[in-house]
Amino acid sequence: MRVFSSNKELLKSINNQGLIGLVPTMGSLHDGHLSLVKKALKNNDQVIVSIYINPTQFNNKEDLKAYPRNIDKDLEKLRDFKKIIVYTPSDNDIYSKMTSKDYDFDELDKVMEGKYRPGHFNGVATVVEKLFTILKPNNAYFGEKDFQQLQIIKALVKKLKLSVNIIGCETVRDRGGLALSSRNNLMSKEEKGDAREINKLLYRAKKMFSSYSVEEIRERVKEELNSLKYCELEYFEIDDLGKYSKFLTEDGKRIFIACWIGKTRLIDNIPIK
Repeated sequence: MRVFSSNKELLKSINNQGLIGLVPTMGSLHDGHLSLVKKALKNNDQVIVSIYINPTQFNNKEDLKAYPRNIDKDLEKLRDFKKIIVYTPSDNDIYSKMTSKDYDFDELDKVMEGKYRPGHFNGVATVVEKLFTILKPNNAYFGEKDFQQLQIIKALVKKLKLSVNIIGCETVRDRGGLALSSRNNLMSKEEKGDAREINKLLYRAKKMFSSYSVEEIRERVKEELNSLKYCELEYFEIDDLGKYSKFLTEDGKRIFIACWIGKTRLIDNIPIK
Protein backbone atom coordinates (compact mmCIF):
# COMPACT_ATOMS: atom_id res chain seq x y z
CA MET A 1 0.00 0.00 0.00
CA ARG A 2 1.26 3.41 -0.97
CA VAL A 3 -0.18 6.65 0.46
CA PHE A 4 -0.05 10.06 -1.24
CA SER A 5 -1.48 13.42 -0.17
CA SER A 6 -0.32 15.17 -3.35
CA ASN A 7 -1.90 14.35 -6.70
CA LYS A 8 1.35 15.26 -8.47
CA GLU A 9 3.29 12.66 -6.48
CA LEU A 10 0.52 10.10 -6.90
CA LEU A 11 0.40 10.54 -10.68
CA LYS A 12 4.15 9.93 -10.88
CA SER A 13 3.65 6.54 -9.21
CA ILE A 14 0.88 5.30 -11.53
CA ASN A 15 1.76 2.78 -14.18
CA ASN A 16 -0.01 3.90 -17.33
CA GLN A 17 -0.32 0.30 -18.49
CA GLY A 18 -3.59 -1.48 -17.71
CA LEU A 19 -6.89 -0.50 -16.10
CA ILE A 20 -7.20 1.94 -13.18
CA GLY A 21 -10.04 1.50 -10.68
CA LEU A 22 -11.11 4.27 -8.29
CA VAL A 23 -12.97 3.89 -5.00
CA PRO A 24 -13.89 7.40 -3.78
CA THR A 25 -14.63 7.60 -0.03
CA MET A 26 -14.95 10.16 2.73
CA GLY A 27 -13.13 7.93 5.20
CA SER A 28 -14.45 6.36 8.41
CA LEU A 29 -14.16 3.14 6.43
CA HIS A 30 -16.30 0.06 7.09
CA ASP A 31 -16.89 -3.31 5.42
CA GLY A 32 -19.04 -1.68 2.75
CA HIS A 33 -16.08 0.39 1.57
CA LEU A 34 -13.78 -2.62 1.76
CA SER A 35 -16.16 -4.63 -0.46
CA LEU A 36 -15.79 -1.91 -3.12
CA VAL A 37 -12.00 -2.15 -2.86
CA LYS A 38 -12.13 -5.95 -3.25
CA LYS A 39 -14.34 -5.67 -6.33
CA ALA A 40 -12.07 -3.02 -7.84
CA LEU A 41 -8.99 -5.20 -7.27
CA LYS A 42 -10.61 -8.08 -9.18
CA ASN A 43 -11.30 -5.98 -12.25
CA ASN A 44 -8.37 -3.55 -12.51
CA ASP A 45 -4.58 -3.57 -12.70
CA GLN A 46 -4.25 -0.64 -10.29
CA VAL A 47 -6.69 0.60 -7.64
CA ILE A 48 -6.80 4.03 -6.04
CA VAL A 49 -8.80 4.60 -2.84
CA SER A 50 -9.41 8.28 -2.16
CA ILE A 51 -10.15 9.49 1.37
CA TYR A 52 -11.43 13.05 1.35
CA ILE A 53 -14.23 14.71 3.32
CA ASN A 54 -15.62 17.09 0.73
CA PRO A 55 -16.83 20.35 2.33
CA THR A 56 -18.89 21.52 -0.65
CA GLN A 57 -21.42 18.67 -0.39
CA PHE A 58 -22.42 19.58 3.18
CA ASN A 59 -25.26 22.08 3.31
CA ASN A 60 -25.09 21.95 7.12
CA LYS A 61 -21.86 23.13 8.76
CA GLU A 62 -22.64 21.23 11.95
CA ASP A 63 -23.00 18.02 9.93
CA LEU A 64 -19.57 18.62 8.38
CA LYS A 65 -18.09 19.28 11.81
CA ALA A 66 -19.64 16.10 13.27
CA TYR A 67 -18.67 13.82 10.38
CA PRO A 68 -16.43 11.05 11.77
CA ARG A 69 -12.71 11.31 10.99
CA ASN A 70 -9.90 8.87 11.78
CA ILE A 71 -7.32 8.57 9.02
CA ASP A 72 -5.06 6.28 11.08
CA LYS A 73 -7.84 3.70 11.53
CA ASP A 74 -8.75 4.00 7.87
CA LEU A 75 -5.19 3.28 6.76
CA GLU A 76 -5.02 0.34 9.16
CA LYS A 77 -8.14 -1.18 7.58
CA LEU A 78 -6.59 -0.81 4.14
CA ARG A 79 -3.17 -2.15 5.10
CA ASP A 80 -3.88 -5.72 4.00
CA PHE A 81 -4.56 -4.54 0.45
CA LYS A 82 -0.93 -4.54 -0.65
CA LYS A 83 -1.46 -3.36 -4.21
CA ILE A 84 -3.62 -0.28 -3.67
CA ILE A 85 -2.75 3.40 -3.77
CA VAL A 86 -4.40 5.61 -1.14
CA TYR A 87 -5.00 9.27 -1.99
CA THR A 88 -5.55 11.56 1.03
CA PRO A 89 -5.64 15.06 -0.46
CA SER A 90 -5.90 18.37 1.33
CA ASP A 91 -8.55 20.91 0.32
CA ASN A 92 -5.90 22.81 -1.66
CA ASP A 93 -4.98 19.69 -3.61
CA ILE A 94 -8.58 19.37 -4.82
CA TYR A 95 -9.87 22.94 -4.94
CA SER A 96 -8.26 26.15 -6.12
CA LYS A 97 -11.39 27.85 -4.77
CA MET A 98 -13.72 26.17 -2.28
CA THR A 99 -16.92 26.35 -4.33
CA SER A 100 -19.05 23.83 -6.17
CA LYS A 101 -20.10 24.04 -9.80
CA ASP A 102 -23.73 24.47 -10.77
CA TYR A 103 -24.88 21.45 -12.78
CA ASP A 104 -28.12 20.81 -14.62
CA PHE A 105 -29.38 17.32 -13.84
CA ASP A 106 -32.97 18.09 -14.89
CA GLU A 107 -35.14 17.11 -11.90
CA LEU A 108 -32.86 14.37 -10.56
CA ASP A 109 -31.20 16.64 -8.00
CA LYS A 110 -34.48 18.26 -6.91
CA VAL A 111 -36.21 15.25 -5.33
CA MET A 112 -35.55 13.31 -2.11
CA GLU A 113 -31.95 14.05 -1.06
CA GLY A 114 -31.86 17.05 -3.36
CA LYS A 115 -35.01 18.45 -1.79
CA TYR A 116 -33.84 18.08 1.79
CA ARG A 117 -30.15 18.84 1.19
CA PRO A 118 -30.11 21.72 -1.32
CA GLY A 119 -26.78 22.07 -3.11
CA HIS A 120 -25.60 18.65 -1.91
CA PHE A 121 -25.42 17.03 -5.33
CA ASN A 122 -23.63 19.99 -6.90
CA GLY A 123 -20.93 19.44 -4.27
CA VAL A 124 -20.83 15.69 -4.91
CA ALA A 125 -20.64 16.13 -8.68
CA THR A 126 -17.94 18.79 -8.36
CA VAL A 127 -15.57 16.65 -6.30
CA VAL A 128 -16.23 13.52 -8.37
CA GLU A 129 -15.54 15.39 -11.60
CA LYS A 130 -12.29 16.72 -10.08
CA LEU A 131 -11.22 13.22 -8.99
CA PHE A 132 -12.00 11.82 -12.43
CA THR A 133 -10.09 14.65 -14.11
CA ILE A 134 -7.03 14.27 -11.86
CA LEU A 135 -6.84 10.47 -11.64
CA LYS A 136 -8.38 9.44 -14.98
CA PRO A 137 -9.77 6.07 -13.82
CA ASN A 138 -11.22 3.53 -16.23
CA ASN A 139 -13.70 2.28 -13.62
CA ALA A 140 -15.16 3.89 -10.50
CA TYR A 141 -17.05 2.08 -7.74
CA PHE A 142 -19.95 3.41 -5.65
CA GLY A 143 -22.32 1.76 -3.18
CA GLU A 144 -26.05 1.46 -3.89
CA LYS A 145 -26.95 2.66 -0.39
CA ASP A 146 -26.52 6.16 -1.80
CA PHE A 147 -28.58 5.22 -4.85
CA GLN A 148 -29.61 8.73 -5.85
CA GLN A 149 -25.97 9.82 -5.65
CA LEU A 150 -25.05 6.88 -7.89
CA GLN A 151 -27.59 8.05 -10.48
CA ILE A 152 -26.27 11.62 -10.25
CA ILE A 153 -22.75 10.37 -11.01
CA LYS A 154 -23.98 8.26 -13.93
CA ALA A 155 -25.77 11.34 -15.30
CA LEU A 156 -22.62 13.44 -14.75
CA VAL A 157 -20.51 11.02 -16.78
CA LYS A 158 -23.01 10.96 -19.67
CA LYS A 159 -23.56 14.72 -19.55
CA LEU A 160 -19.82 15.50 -19.71
CA LYS A 161 -19.02 12.49 -21.93
CA LEU A 162 -16.36 11.25 -19.51
CA SER A 163 -14.58 8.01 -20.37
CA VAL A 164 -15.10 6.19 -17.09
CA ASN A 165 -17.38 3.25 -16.26
CA ILE A 166 -19.55 3.75 -13.17
CA ILE A 167 -20.11 0.52 -11.28
CA GLY A 168 -22.81 0.33 -8.61
CA CYS A 169 -22.24 -2.21 -5.85
CA GLU A 170 -24.81 -3.85 -3.60
CA THR A 171 -25.40 -2.37 -0.15
CA VAL A 172 -23.55 -4.17 2.64
CA ARG A 173 -25.51 -4.65 5.86
CA ASP A 174 -24.84 -5.79 9.40
CA ARG A 175 -26.46 -8.92 10.82
CA GLY A 176 -29.52 -6.94 11.85
CA GLY A 177 -30.04 -5.57 8.32
CA LEU A 178 -28.76 -2.05 9.03
CA ALA A 179 -27.02 -0.59 5.97
CA LEU A 180 -23.39 0.05 6.83
CA SER A 181 -22.63 3.77 7.02
CA SER A 182 -19.87 5.94 8.41
CA ARG A 183 -22.56 7.67 10.45
CA ASN A 184 -23.60 4.50 12.28
CA ASN A 185 -20.83 5.02 14.84
CA LEU A 186 -22.51 8.26 15.90
CA MET A 187 -25.49 6.32 17.31
CA SER A 188 -25.88 4.81 20.76
CA LYS A 189 -26.64 1.11 21.21
CA GLU A 190 -30.31 1.91 21.82
CA GLU A 191 -30.50 4.13 18.74
CA LYS A 192 -28.96 1.39 16.59
CA GLY A 193 -31.77 -0.89 17.75
CA ASP A 194 -34.30 1.51 16.24
CA ALA A 195 -32.13 1.96 13.13
CA ARG A 196 -32.23 -1.77 12.42
CA GLU A 197 -36.01 -1.56 12.11
CA ILE A 198 -35.62 0.58 8.96
CA ASN A 199 -34.61 -2.28 6.67
CA LYS A 200 -37.30 -4.57 8.10
CA LEU A 201 -39.84 -1.85 7.44
CA LEU A 202 -38.68 -1.45 3.83
CA TYR A 203 -39.33 -5.13 3.17
CA ARG A 204 -42.75 -4.93 4.81
CA ALA A 205 -43.51 -1.95 2.55
CA LYS A 206 -42.35 -3.96 -0.47
CA LYS A 207 -44.93 -6.66 0.34
CA MET A 208 -47.67 -3.99 0.53
CA PHE A 209 -46.82 -2.54 -2.89
CA SER A 210 -49.19 -4.74 -4.91
CA SER A 211 -52.17 -4.10 -2.62
CA TYR A 212 -51.89 -0.48 -1.43
CA SER A 213 -51.22 2.95 -2.92
CA VAL A 214 -47.92 4.71 -2.27
CA GLU A 215 -49.69 7.19 -0.01
CA GLU A 216 -51.29 4.39 2.04
CA ILE A 217 -47.93 2.65 2.38
CA ARG A 218 -46.29 5.94 3.39
CA GLU A 219 -48.85 6.47 6.15
CA ARG A 220 -48.33 2.95 7.49
CA VAL A 221 -44.54 3.41 7.41
CA LYS A 222 -44.80 6.76 9.19
CA GLU A 223 -47.06 5.25 11.84
CA GLU A 224 -44.62 2.39 12.50
CA LEU A 225 -41.58 4.66 12.62
CA ASN A 226 -43.29 7.11 14.95
CA SER A 227 -43.83 4.26 17.39
CA LEU A 228 -40.03 3.94 17.76
CA LYS A 229 -38.42 5.97 20.51
CA TYR A 230 -35.57 7.56 18.57
CA CYS A 231 -36.84 7.66 14.98
CA GLU A 232 -38.33 10.53 12.96
CA LEU A 233 -39.24 10.06 9.28
CA GLU A 234 -37.97 12.66 6.81
CA TYR A 235 -39.19 11.12 3.56
CA PHE A 236 -40.49 7.84 2.15
CA GLU A 237 -40.81 7.40 -1.61
CA ILE A 238 -41.45 4.65 -4.16
CA ASP A 239 -40.06 5.85 -7.46
CA ASP A 240 -37.89 5.20 -10.52
CA LEU A 241 -35.17 7.87 -10.60
CA GLY A 242 -34.49 7.22 -14.26
CA LYS A 243 -37.47 9.34 -15.24
CA TYR A 244 -35.96 12.50 -13.73
CA SER A 245 -33.03 12.92 -16.14
CA LYS A 246 -32.57 12.68 -19.89
CA PHE A 247 -29.15 11.16 -19.16
CA LEU A 248 -30.66 8.08 -17.52
CA THR A 249 -33.03 5.27 -18.49
CA GLU A 250 -35.77 3.96 -16.23
CA ASP A 251 -34.71 0.64 -14.68
CA GLY A 252 -37.40 -0.15 -12.13
CA LYS A 253 -38.94 1.29 -9.02
CA ARG A 254 -37.17 1.30 -5.65
CA ILE A 255 -38.28 2.16 -2.13
CA PHE A 256 -36.35 5.05 -0.59
CA ILE A 257 -36.32 6.26 2.98
CA ALA A 258 -34.55 8.93 5.00
CA CYS A 259 -35.01 9.36 8.72
CA TRP A 260 -33.38 10.75 11.81
CA ILE A 261 -32.29 8.41 14.56
CA GLY A 262 -31.65 10.82 17.39
CA LYS A 263 -29.21 13.33 15.86
CA THR A 264 -28.03 10.96 13.12
CA ARG A 265 -29.55 11.06 9.64
CA LEU A 266 -29.76 7.72 7.81
CA ILE A 267 -30.88 6.75 4.31
CA ASP A 268 -31.65 3.37 2.78
CA ASN A 269 -33.33 1.84 -0.25
CA ILE A 270 -34.27 -1.51 -1.78
CA PRO A 271 -35.54 -2.50 -5.25
CA ILE A 272 -39.21 -3.39 -5.65
CA LYS A 273 -38.32 -6.43 -7.78
